[in-house]
Amino acid sequence: MADLKLNKESHVSYIKSLDSKRQDYEYWLSEHLRLNGVYWGLTALCLLDAKNTFNKQEIIEFVRSCWDAKTGGFSAFPGHDAHIHTTLSGIQILATYNALDEVLEGEALKQCISFIKDNQLPDGSFQGDRFGEVDARFVYSALNALSILGELTPEVVDPAVAFIKRCYNFDGGFGLCPGAESHAAMAFTCIGALAIVGKLGELSADQFENIGWWLCERQVPEGGLNGRPSKQPDVCYSWWVLSSLAIIGKLEWISFEKLREFILKSQDPKSGGISDRPDNEVDVFHTIFGLAGLSLMGYDGLIEIDPVYCMPTSVTKTFKKYPY
Repeated sequence: MADLKLNKESHVSYIKSLDSKRQDYEYWLSEHLRLNGVYWGLTALCLLDAKNTFNKQEIIEFVRSCWDAKTGGFSAFPGHDAHIHTTLSGIQILATYNALDEVLEGEALKQCISFIKDNQLPDGSFQGDRFGEVDARFVYSALNALSILGELTPEVVDPAVAFIKRCYNFDGGFGLCPGAESHAAMAFTCIGALAIVGKLGELSADQFENIGWWLCERQVPEGGLNGRPSKQPDVCYSWWVLSSLAIIGKLEWISFEKLREFILKSQDPKSGGISDRPDNEVDVFHTIFGLAGLSLMGYDGLIEIDPVYCMPTSVTKTFKKYPY
């Protein structure tokens, strides 16, 4: 462990290089993730204290190009359908640059708010878009986005909280919908959503204890964390699990030393980037969540991340808390 260190400069170079590979087939295969990818890359750069690596105005103009005037939401790439998830990414990018008013003002802001709220269903859940897929991730995305915009209301929050509570399982985990298998990513989206709207008190002390045990049991002998029992460890769960534990005040239930070693071994020491596990191909998704996990553990030299919003705390401290 002593000779393992975070290769900050190579990670900055790796993230900076991602948009220069437009001649690659893989670049266009990932078009449906482009706006999310910009959010992941920008947030990673913020944690590395290298926010200015991206050209701010170019990023803002790209986000603007992803806004869908027909629906009011943001799409992953110009010409794609708007979605709750990519709408959150667009809003997070603009908020990070303190540029919400440059893209969302007046009628555009009203349309965006309506797009989010109109995707809430009678049971309190949210569909991702007009095609109707329901997932606890979309509840989190919607509440997060509305929170940043200062547009949460009891009419939205109360049924959403009721839905989230129904996603809690007997084993201490949460599923993507009531009755679904427990999954670490869903634990974060449900707990994070409750934290955003100030409703963590809706969970009992016994539930907090059960949630903590289920989450800490995601650590495997290799040091990494998995998303479900009997699965391989994956660097991205360094975020989903640790953020959830941080929110409920049980972060110390994980062995930091073993997890740090797992993440640092998953770096590409030459080209930068972090992979899902050691010796695999790196990508920006695992890079941001590996860095986010290290930040939550207080790794030296990384900017502090907010475990609720997955954004730098320097940005989220400016958000108004619900109820307004």
